[in-house]
Amino acid sequence: MSQVRVRFAPSPTGYLHIGGVRTALFNWLYARRHHGTFILRIEDTDQSRSTEEAITAILEGMRWVGLDWDEGPYRQTERMELYRDHAMRLFANGQAYWCVCTAEELEERRKEALAKGLQPRYDGRCRERGIVNPTGEAALRFRAPQEGQTVIEDLVKGRVVFDNAVLDDLIILRSNGYPTYNFSVVVDDALMGITHVVRGDDHLTNTPRQVPIFQALGFHVPQFGHLSIILGSDKARLSKRHGATSVLAYRDMGYLPEAMLNYLVRLGWSFGDQEVFSLQEMIEKFSFDNVQKSSAVFNPEKLLWLNAQYIKQSEPKRVAEQLQPFLERAGVGAEAAGKSGEWMERLVLAFRERSQTLEEMAKAAIPYLQADIQMDEAAAKKFLTPAIAPLLERLADRFAAVPDFDKEGLEAVFKNVIAEAGIKMGELAQPVRVALTGRTASPGLFEVIDLLGRDRTLERLRHAVSRAQRA
Repeated sequence: MSQVRVRFAPSPTGYLHIGGVRTALFNWLYARRHHGTFILRIEDTDQSRSTEEAITAILEGMRWVGLDWDEGPYRQTERMELYRDHAMRLFANGQAYWCVCTAEELEERRKEALAKGLQPRYDGRCRERGIVNPTGEAALRFRAPQEGQTVIEDLVKGRVVFDNAVLDDLIILRSNGYPTYNFSVVVDDALMGITHVVRGDDHLTNTPRQVPIFQALGFHVPQFGHLSIILGSDKARLSKRHGATSVLAYRDMGYLPEAMLNYLVRLGWSFGDQEVFSLQEMIEKFSFDNVQKSSAVFNPEKLLWLNAQYIKQSEPKRVAEQLQPFLERAGVGAEAAGKSGEWMERLVLAFRERSQTLEEMAKAAIPYLQADIQMDEAAAKKFLTPAIAPLLERLADRFAAVPDFDKEGLEAVFKNVIAEAGIKMGELAQPVRVALTGRTASPGLFEVIDLLGRDRTLERLRHAVSRAQRA
């Protein structure tokens, strides 16, 4: 096999969506598996819809999921002369011709064909007119083969046969001098030495249009692979109504990029019953032999579950770094920045078992970073009562006397206070939890105290005593 060269070629007409990232991932894995080259190309010739904002979002999304490219990003708008040169080569060789049919004429013929129940296609009336120097507006059309078949040995779908008789002479250069998608993509793939074109199966019908252009220009025809589309839970094509489809929206909701890649690789590819893959395992095991022909269904609950697994299993230091933007959004970024890396890792360890997203973890971490906590009024009313105030005060006094303020010493004090009062653990533990966090749910009580430290623990206990006495 010659060196593998693959590409991801999004159009910058919107955000980088889930389906696009999966296409990029399958290309990237194939390149990495075969020590090949992964190229990023921005197909921005649609001037009416392409935006710089979308290009920025695509690059940002690719960087977030870690799909690094070896060449590019190339932009088609910077390669216009190449397309025109190759279009004129086809014209010079008699494989393209000028068409002077107006848009109005073409539209009228399209309607006539539809009215007769025919597939609308260009009727070829300028094909043999031999126009050399058109004076008005004119488009350059490719002289498509009209007999025989175009056969694609698709990497995913297997053998696909197209009848050339249904192909029309597509425009390769518009009257404004801009190339069309089906032409520019061929020139780019050929000049960039692309060996495998792997893309969504919405492009499958473009393939019999493109293959003859490769051949007419004398270029090697790459191998093609078309990935089935991703469906929503209702089996309709995945769209905004199924929830977020932008990959950056998942970043902003607190998903880990590793979890997103792991989830997407399983959307249409499998390796036995394995669900969780490291990036290295994906690279080692990926093959188009195991890519399914049928459409995959996007399951947000499965993605959320997988994200929770990655939060539990990832290095606490890495999770702590990724947590920082969410802490800033929660209003405690400055406080978090003032903490040591070791403290932040302990915070992650305390919350990773109960957090499905980084956003959840950041919200849960607020009481451990804020100087003043927001008290759940219902919880305070239930647990911070006049009857519990003396016990909370005794606990605070005893805690203050513990020299090292470590778990062993604090636990001994706690047990002594419970034994003296003749009550169960939960009867004191829950009021203390509310006193320290303002909430009824938290990590283990001594993990909470460890995170808060001596001063903040004692301050909150004494504040709770005052509140309980006033209740």
